[in-house]
Amino acid sequence: MANIIAQKSEDFAVRIINLSLYLENERDEHIIARQIFRSGTSVGANVAESENAQSKSDFISKLNIALKEADETAYWLRLLKRTRYLSLELFDSIYPDITEIIAILISSIRTAKGDNPKE
Repeated sequence: MANIIAQKSEDFAVRIINLSLYLENERDEHIIARQIFRSGTSVGANVAESENAQSKSDFISKLNIALKEADETAYWLRLLKRTRYLSLELFDSIYPDITEIIAILISSIRTAKGDNPKE
């Protein structure tokens, strides 16, 4: 599972970097571009850190931070759509990625804590 989330979060970070560049260069939006850049790339950075966690609690902590950053990124994406900085087409192409990452992170955290409802 860790490899899947690592790859998905890194791929998402690349998309967020490109989105930030688009917002700054094409839409002249700098403040939110920087915010979404920070939160969107932080997801993958924290997932990467979790791969070499010093303990189970450290692993869970890193994934929880990644989840918080993913939630923040989803917020910025919704805000960009509502303010029309993002077209519906662009939003629809990227938003499912972050919701999938959030779902995987929640599942991973639950599994690591041992409170997986499917067991």
